[in-house]
Amino acid sequence: MNPPKTDARRHHDPEVRGFASDNYAGAHPEVLAALALANGGHQVAYGEDVYTENLQRVIRSHFGPTAEAFPVFNGTGANVVALQAVTDRWGAVICAESAHINVDEGGAPERMGGLKLLTVPTPDGKLTPELIDRQAYGWDDEHRAMPQVVSITQSTELGTLYTPDEIRAICEHAHAHGMKVHLDGSRIANAAASLDVPMRTFTNAVGVDLLSLGGTKNGALFGEAVVVLNQDAVRHMKHLRKLSMQLASKMRFVSVQLEALLAKDLWLRNARHSNEMAQRLAEGVRAVHGVEILYPVQANAVFARLPHEVSERLQKRFRFYFWDEAAGDVRWMCAFDTTEDDVDTFVAALKEEMAR
Repeated sequence: MNPPKTDARRHHDPEVRGFASDNYAGAHPEVLAALALANGGHQVAYGEDVYTENLQRVIRSHFGPTAEAFPVFNGTGANVVALQAVTDRWGAVICAESAHINVDEGGAPERMGGLKLLTVPTPDGKLTPELIDRQAYGWDDEHRAMPQVVSITQSTELGTLYTPDEIRAICEHAHAHGMKVHLDGSRIANAAASLDVPMRTFTNAVGVDLLSLGGTKNGALFGEAVVVLNQDAVRHMKHLRKLSMQLASKMRFVSVQLEALLAKDLWLRNARHSNEMAQRLAEGVRAVHGVEILYPVQANAVFARLPHEVSERLQKRFRFYFWDEAAGDVRWMCAFDTTEDDVDTFVAALKEEMAR
C-alpha cells in the first residue's frame, strides 16, 4: 500500500501582520537563503562544522577577541544555560521583577536551572546599583540563597534602554560584591540600533561577563546563542549546554542564521526598521485622545493604556496582547517586516474604535 501523498499548502495570508510580538514575524529572506546555502552534503555534527567555526570569528568581531559563542535552540535555553554557568548549586540571581526570566519562562531558571531568582520592583524595567542592594546581602547566611549574579535585559521588557554608563555602574557594583553580570539580549540588536553604538559598547566594554544573544526576534527562523565574554567567569559551558538539552546536532543550521544576521549589517537593518516603525506607531498614537503611552519608546515596543472595551474591539481586527488587563495596559510590538502601511492602518483603526 502506497503512503498517502502530502499536500503542502499555505495555511495563512502572508499579507496579514499584527502587533502582538516580533516572534510572530517570519524569517528574513536573507536568513532563509543562508539556510539553503548551508544545506546539502555532510558537515560534522554538534558544533564541529565550518559554519559554527566561522560564527566564532563573526562573534569576536562584535564582542572582542576572547568572546565565544555557544549556539542554542531558544531564548529560555540561552538564559538558563548562561545563568547555570555562573552560579553554584546554592546561588541566586538578582533581576528586575519584570524580567523575562522571572515572568515569562515558566519557572525554568528555578526549576530546570536549580537557582533562585531574587526580584526587585523597578519603575521602568531597569536595575540600578541602589535597587540591586535591596537583594545584594546575606552571602554568609546559610538560610538564604547566595546572590551570585545580576541579570539585566537590554532592551528591557518595558521597551526601555540602559545606557552604556548605566550598565558600567551595574557591573562595577556587582563585581565589587563578587557577583557576575548576565545580559539577556533577546532584543540586543534593537538596543544597539537605538543607542547607535556597537553591541560591544554596552557589553564587554563595560564589564558584562556573558550574554544571551537573540536571533529569533530579529529575523532568524530559530536559534540564539550564549556568548561568553569573560572566560574566567564561566565554567563548563559545553557540558551545561548538553545537560540542558540545548545542544543541536545539526548546529550548522543555527550558526548559519546568526552568521547571516551578524556577518554584515542585516541585524542592524532589521532592528533599525522595527524601531522606526515603533516610533511611527507612537507618534500616531499620541495624536489619539484618550490613549496614554506608558513608557519611553526606545526600541520596538509601545506600551499604552486605553479603555478595555476599545482594546477588545481592536483585538478583533489586529493581534496584540494585554500587558496588564486589569489596568487596561497593552503592548504593541513592531517587527523587521512591519510596514508603514501596517502602522497607519492600525492607528486609523484605533481612532475609529476610540470614537465609537
